[in-house]
Amino acid sequence: MKTKLTAVAGLWCCALFGHYALAQTAKVDSSHVQTLRIDPNAAMGAPVSEIFDEVSFTPLETTKESLFGAIAQLEILNDHYVIFDYDTRAVLIFTKSGKYKTKIDASKLPFDADSKEQGIWGFNLQEENGVGYIQINSNKFFFYYDINGKLVKKVKPEDMPDNRKYFNDKVNYVRVNYIAKKDDSISYDVGIYNKNKGILTYFPFKTNRYNDDDFIGAGENFWLSEQRDRFWFTRFYDYSIFEGNANGLSLAYRLIFPMNMSLPNDFVTNPIYKKKRTKYFQDNSGKVYSLGNVMFIGDNLLFRLGVWNGAKKNMLAYNVKSGALLSMNDIEPDEKSFYLPINDSGVGYDFLNRGFLLYKDSYLYTSYSSLAMFAFKEQSASKNPKYNAVLTDYFKTQNRKSNPVIIQLKPKKN
Repeated sequence: MKTKLTAVAGLWCCALFGHYALAQTAKVDSSHVQTLRIDPNAAMGAPVSEIFDEVSFTPLETTKESLFGAIAQLEILNDHYVIFDYDTRAVLIFTKSGKYKTKIDASKLPFDADSKEQGIWGFNLQEENGVGYIQINSNKFFFYYDINGKLVKKVKPEDMPDNRKYFNDKVNYVRVNYIAKKDDSISYDVGIYNKNKGILTYFPFKTNRYNDDDFIGAGENFWLSEQRDRFWFTRFYDYSIFEGNANGLSLAYRLIFPMNMSLPNDFVTNPIYKKKRTKYFQDNSGKVYSLGNVMFIGDNLLFRLGVWNGAKKNMLAYNVKSGALLSMNDIEPDEKSFYLPINDSGVGYDFLNRGFLLYKDSYLYTSYSSLAMFAFKEQSASKNPKYNAVLTDYFKTQNRKSNPVIIQLKPKKN
């Protein structure tokens, strides 16, 4: 199940180290927590035009070299789409119009001789001296590529600065899976650097914990806001949403789900579940095991539910002012989307498994396969949709085996 892979995919890119004498364990501020009662089954849908101001579809050019299956990771660099395909272990680069540019075959990078699983889990975007690079880790080196797919340099992990997510002041920053110094037995879920306070650390854990138990997440557990002034963080098997900034971490929301969807209160602490969590979720497939992909858009708190049975309502938007709960899986196509759905729920599993891939410059991004795209075209034929030039050409020249299509959405502010 790909959800399980998502839980550990980011470890290599975050668990780097640097020593700070001023590191201190800090207390989470819970004085302003809001409790939200969430029943996913009660979440409503809505027409596309009521939720989004803009909808566009970008087919990705299909050639023998560029053909791939699904988008596991999406980023934008220098007005290009940078995509990771899990099945082929490749990083592909397309222009914003969808034209194929080049490919980095990550499967051919050198690995440690004793590596049990020679896998590439994704990439990072890094900036040095104002220049953006695609960074790929092989467990032996960090490889830096430019937007043309050219190798610029390779760096040993011990010679590389720690992976920092800077706030908008470009001085203070946050790191996930923070290790104070090499070979420490204790790590922290979050480390925040404040120029006046030093490193503020939260949620200590044994560095080897991933070897001793099952950790399954619901997508990304860290999201930095578009303005880079705050971030949201979630933990394994926890229904809390934490909000952080340069001054520290606070408990922002505590979600309560119906009892039949909730984990036992002692699920984290009771040893009877240790190393048996995967089986528990298989046997109790309707339980919400984690939250992920948390972000704020206007007054709406977006989040993804980790549910083993692939629940049809797992990407939700809660309006913190009105209390309205929207199922993003149930957005109904209309004229604005050419009567094509904005996600593949009901035909494919990309949206159920990953939710939204990216939120950048006020746009949400997701994708689905050409197989789904042509199925949706047939389903909407009775609506007599008026396709734009891009989609007209796509449906004329491509087929169900062509590359995926990226959907770009601009949400209404409220």
